[in-house]
Amino acid sequence: MVEPVISDSFLEGYARILGEVAVSGRRLTREELDTRRALGRQAAEAGHQLRALVRMHLAETRTTWPAAVPGATAAVTAASTESVLAAVEQSVDAFAEGFERAQRLTIRREEAARREFIDDLLYGRSDLGRLAERATRFGLRLSRAHAVAAASGPEAYTETDAAPRQVESALLARFSGRKILLTTKDGRLICIAPGNQPDVLRYFAKQAHAATDGGRVAVGRPHRGPGGVVQSYDEALDALDLADRMGLDDPVLYAADLLVYPVLTRDRQAMADLVRSELGPLQQARGGAEPLLKTLSVYFDAGCVAAETARRLALSVRALTYRLERIHQLTGSDPSDPMHRYTLQTAVIGARLLDWPAKEV
Repeated sequence: MVEPVISDSFLEGYARILGEVAVSGRRLTREELDTRRALGRQAAEAGHQLRALVRMHLAETRTTWPAAVPGATAAVTAASTESVLAAVEQSVDAFAEGFERAQRLTIRREEAARREFIDDLLYGRSDLGRLAERATRFGLRLSRAHAVAAASGPEAYTETDAAPRQVESALLARFSGRKILLTTKDGRLICIAPGNQPDVLRYFAKQAHAATDGGRVAVGRPHRGPGGVVQSYDEALDALDLADRMGLDDPVLYAADLLVYPVLTRDRQAMADLVRSELGPLQQARGGAEPLLKTLSVYFDAGCVAAETARRLALSVRALTYRLERIHQLTGSDPSDPMHRYTLQTAVIGARLLDWPAKEV
């Protein structure tokens, strides 16, 4: 790749300084140092590479090195050389300082712009047309469908933490040519990828699960347009929340596989009525409803197999049978009866979703 031509203006006054220093042995003045810093800042803002700029200074030093003063002693010549080298060091150091300050300021501005874009994108703020224009700067084409994956771990993460950087490194190494946006939001790792590239989000889920020490990952469905990213992100967050409330053990959750739960809670009042009518009587049991509710939950998760349920609950089959009979007595519904089972299981799911009996419904 051909480097852009660097203007000689960034060497303004440099040769004169070397010539004067060779004669007087002086150090650079404060004004001269400020000028070198300003030139370094301008070079950074022009997009040049520091290495090329330092090389240009060294080449200029070699070209304009002050000639030896006729009749000067070896000691005088050595002192002059030492002064010129010190001036070169001062000049290049001040120039690099100005360059690096400008770069840090540019990086901070870029980070702020990127964070503002991510916030607007994930929260659906800003004009959608303008948002789509800004997205191209970060490699996204919002006219197409995108899907969002969110990973949560035992701690909150920021982009500078080891886990996000580890995941980013792995994804960029494997999908360097893909249009992917990686970030963190509210302590979670976030990946936004084209909706027709599910392999990216599957790989992100694998890497994020490992980097977060077994954290959970949820993947939203692909949706088109700027608003589609928000919708997919919301689905991923809802899936993480659902996994906590339902006690789901899967390390990777797909919103498309969990659509039954939003359907069940769409009419919250109807679900609350079902929970109260079907499971409310369990509160009359010694110890409250929680032990028997857990028994039902494990029983359904075990496929209604008594031996497996007893094993998971660390009970004898006889003790489990007693609990199931007690549930039948209190609710009037027999968990082993297929006619009653669907209603009871739906009520148990509703209880999990509504956090009953910890919360009144």
